[in-house]
Amino acid sequence: MERFSITVAVQPNDIDVQGHVNNVVYLRWVQDAAIAHWSAIAPQHEQEKLIWVVRRHEIDYKKPAIQGDTIIIQTWIGAASRLAFDRHTEMVRASDGRLLALARTVWCPIDRKSGRPTDVSPEIRSLFSVSR
Repeated sequence: MERFSITVAVQPNDIDVQGHVNNVVYLRWVQDAAIAHWSAIAPQHEQEKLIWVVRRHEIDYKKPAIQGDTIIIQTWIGAASRLAFDRHTEMVRASDGRLLALARTVWCPIDRKSGRPTDVSPEIRSLFSVSR
């Protein structure tokens, strides 16, 4: 399970009334990491054929992030069925290595032309899933 990483800096508009990063921002980071991973390793011809939509998010919040924090977001692929691809994401504060949140997201491949769920090529299956 090779991990793919991006780094983000907490922005002022990420902060909620409690003074820490809002839950919705963590979900945005999960999506941003997945999209960056897809864009980095999927062949261009596959990116032109497929888009991905979320079927399910699960997220466990461990520690709050605050303004000024830099967050390391690591994502990796999990098991997949025909139309459900698991992806895992971990968010860690760069300054102290503290785990902030863990997420599991189930993604569904969509044909760009038809807008409907679709099977993926063996190449994409090998890049974005592990055996169950």
